[in-house]
Amino acid sequence: AAAEAEAAAQAHRDIRFGGEKVLIVDDDIRNVFALTSVLEQHGLSVLYAENGREGIEVLEQHDDVAVVLMDIMMPEMDGYATTTAIRRMPQFAGLPIIALTAKAMKGDREKALGSGASDYVTKPVDPDSLLAVMEHWMRGE
Repeated sequence: AAAEAEAAAQAHRDIRFGGEKVLIVDDDIRNVFALTSVLEQHGLSVLYAENGREGIEVLEQHDDVAVVLMDIMMPEMDGYATTTAIRRMPQFAGLPIIALTAKAMKGDREKALGSGASDYVTKPVDPDSLLAVMEHWMRGE
């Protein structure tokens, strides 16, 4: 019985969030599916946009989004441009935006942060580090 109680407690600890909304902006549906399953397992509600313009529209319709996961490499309007555009909107000045990029090259982090991203996670995304970064920004720690 003690082992079952411990397992239940561990499962509860694994659910780090309470239904907050996450917006994933990524043109690669495989990334979106992979991230969505991880995020939903941890108690998050996921919204999705396949490009920067659509991401901005989704934010305008859902002003309760708690955090944005922004792919950097997208056609038309890339993640840098999208992040900059979101930051120009006063209501989203403090919204955590986490840049996701496959290019872990020197300068990418600076460019992401310079465009207004709160933080930066490289692809392939490690779920635990992504969740830790999200938790940090969403809790304002």
